[in-house]
Amino acid sequence: MITSTQQKQELFKTIWSIADDLRGSVDGWDFKQYILGMLFYRFISENIANYINALQLEAGFEGFDYTTMPDNEAEQGRDMIVQEKGFFIAPSDLFCNMLKGATTQTLISCSMTCSIASRTRPRERHPRMI
Repeated sequence: MITSTQQKQELFKTIWSIADDLRGSVDGWDFKQYILGMLFYRFISENIANYINALQLEAGFEGFDYTTMPDNEAEQGRDMIVQEKGFFIAPSDLFCNMLKGATTQTLISCSMTCSIASRTRPRERHPRMI
């Protein structure tokens, strides 16, 4: 199990590596927005996974893990989750699952772009949905 300190160190190394790769081609403000966006995406991914896991635990499903749930099963609860949280992220689009499938920075970037695009497609809007 990775500790919080190890996660912070890994995040720092990753950010520093990306900064080295982008140095000269991206200004500091754009880089800051990119990193803050990724951190926010990680936060909301963990937030919704923890929320759904807690709901399932209250319902008596010990050991349930939203991150491993098939997307088609998760879709059945989309309306309720949007009603409660104001947003929905399918398990395959969670930050942790994006990282599992990404082996290079290019794949991370492509995965993030596809995931964000899937959330911005026109669909029936809920008043609180982002």
